[in-house]
Amino acid sequence: VQLVESGGGLVQPGGSLRLSCAASGFTFSRYDMNWYRQAPGKERELVAGIYWAATGITNYGESVKGRFTISRDNAKNTVYLQMNSLKPEDTAVYYCNAHSTRGDYWGQGTQVTVSS
Repeated sequence: VQLVESGGGLVQPGGSLRLSCAASGFTFSRYDMNWYRQAPGKERELVAGIYWAATGITNYGESVKGRFTISRDNAKNTVYLQMNSLKPEDTAVYYCNAHSTRGDYWGQGTQVTVSS
């Protein structure tokens, strides 16, 4: 099983980034997919999630609502996080998570730094 995040980097406040998470080794379409983040000295928090069923139902952390959008492409086994209007407080390591009743898988994380 692998979850490989990409797309992180340094961006100025107000800028945008698109994170990708490529999955392999499990039935991607049967898993809820989530993005979490962890800033230095803080607990890991849920940023956004998208359910496995074809309903397209999503949920977002309060601090990112209206700025971030999660999506998935089951044909490519990939989940995305479009991040707009980035703020310095969005600086963190962002982790991809695959969740089902059978258990969870985690990626290694990608650093996002928002700074001028």
